[in-house]
Amino acid sequence: MRKIRLGASGVECSVMGLGCMGMSEFYGAHDDTESLKTLERAFELGVTHYDTSNVYGKGANERLVGRFAKDKRDRVVIASKFGVVRDPDGPEGSTYDRGIDNAPDYMRQCCDESLKRLGTDHIDLYYVHRVDPKQPIEVTMGALADLVKQGKIRAIGLSEVSAQQLRQAHAVHPVAALQSEYSLWSRELENDVIPTCRELGITFVAYSPLGRGFLTGAIQKPENLAPDDIRHTSPRFQGENFVRNQALVQRITDFADARGYTASQIALAWVLHQGKDMLPIPGTKRIKYLEQNVAAEQINLSPAELAALNDMFPLGAAAGLRYDPNYKGTPPKAEAS
Repeated sequence: MRKIRLGASGVECSVMGLGCMGMSEFYGAHDDTESLKTLERAFELGVTHYDTSNVYGKGANERLVGRFAKDKRDRVVIASKFGVVRDPDGPEGSTYDRGIDNAPDYMRQCCDESLKRLGTDHIDLYYVHRVDPKQPIEVTMGALADLVKQGKIRAIGLSEVSAQQLRQAHAVHPVAALQSEYSLWSRELENDVIPTCRELGITFVAYSPLGRGFLTGAIQKPENLAPDDIRHTSPRFQGENFVRNQALVQRITDFADARGYTASQIALAWVLHQGKDMLPIPGTKRIKYLEQNVAAEQINLSPAELAALNDMFPLGAAAGLRYDPNYKGTPPKAEAS
């Protein structure tokens, strides 16, 4: 698999990563044994970038990734995050129980806890999961820069920030990667955030490049999702929005079928074709879908095919917001794409 460097950090990894969140929480039932098999298969296929967070499964996901990486630590890139505060006694799937905290002391505490759970002495890419409006981003970046000097982290990332916040942070210390939702049905970042990344030499990490699974065409009705699946809270998966988005997804399904691919493969290939600085991290718990996703890296879309996909999914095509407006983790920008 083709390699990519994360900004100017020197950290190098596969051009497609694996989002590990769903292996521990949020997307229905989880099975560590099956997830470990999927992680191992990903490594066999050349995937070396594994994305987790201290809040996924309340630490369980980091422990899972740590178990997988134990005998191959120098051959994999581990990305984790801090900033979201969860209630340890709160229900599963409630991500933002206690809001956001970017205070330096809390960051250092989170980093040390993550290192212990991961069973490693360093994190390759450490993200600010969500920016704390009470904490100047410059202060947060200064504290993260200290962790780089100490060798606890190799590179700094930000998640779901505006172009202005990205510039402010990068002025303090180079930002290696910006992670935000980006896919055929979430393209609003093309207006300012992605151009800013390119201007500053920052790698763009696309989470949910399959539209949280909707773009696969496999979700035919809300009842297909487990009762505790976090996607039930997304306006895009509700009511009339769901119906309208189904019609939208049928377009890519027909496009893919005509070419002998799956809808998910075409959706991932589209992201990869948006630039050599793009690093999608589709998440899956199953080897079958992992293998399909990885195969998308070999798909070559012609200029005419890319234009056709862009016409099918213009900016703002998806019905409904990504997040409930009352959700504490709602990213910046009113629409939150």
